[in-house]
Amino acid sequence: MRQNAQRSRGGKHRKVTTSQTSKGRVALVAIAAGAASSASVGGATAAQLQADNAEETAAPVAEYAFAANAVAIPPVEEAPAVGSSALGELSPQILPIAEYKPVTGLETQLDKAIKAAEERAAADIAARAPSVARPAEGVFTSGFGMRWGSLHAGIDIANAVGTPILAIMDGTVINSGPASGYGNWIRIQHDDGSISVYGHMVSLNVGVGERVHAGQNIAGMGNEGFSTGSHLHFEIHPAGMGAVDPVAWFAERGVAIS
Repeated sequence: MRQNAQRSRGGKHRKVTTSQTSKGRVALVAIAAGAASSASVGGATAAQLQADNAEETAAPVAEYAFAANAVAIPPVEEAPAVGSSALGELSPQILPIAEYKPVTGLETQLDKAIKAAEERAAADIAARAPSVARPAEGVFTSGFGMRWGSLHAGIDIANAVGTPILAIMDGTVINSGPASGYGNWIRIQHDDGSISVYGHMVSLNVGVGERVHAGQNIAGMGNEGFSTGSHLHFEIHPAGMGAVDPVAWFAERGVAIS
């Protein structure tokens, strides 16, 4: 019985009155309302702060001004036609183009240019050439003077057949071909009036009337005519005189023969 009494006291429930329940509900509603009010105020405050910050951090609007001599471009709907005075310097500049004229006589002009170039080249070669050249390379075998009872009017220079024979000075060819005793000869009249003579050649490279310059190859050495071997017989006849000793004549002009 005592155990039952204790068990009954321990299991007794506390009685809750209506007034206590109502007070709890009112307090809960008040807390919720306060929280909502605080949230509303906080949200508004945060929104205002964000707006203020946006105004402070917004990039300043740049202000641009045209230069004093610049021309303002009007709106598209009011823009004048291209080329009008309102656009002024903005209009593209149009440069005049010379009238096309076809070239006439081009071939003739080219021929003249080529000829002029050749003449300049020839003049340059002539300027570089010696004024007086040795007539041939070889061995001096006979001089000017009496020989075998007659006058040997020149000198002899021996070398192999075909050795180049050279004009001694600028001049014009007056003879080129066969000649008695010489086999073949060439005679050149020079600008100072003197005449040079070349004999016994196996080949002739220039013709009558041809202009030659000092050092030009005019023939090939040979053994033609009255000859005892391949050599050049050379004579020099100054103006108004007969033949003279070529050795002395060349020496006066700085050319050694023997």
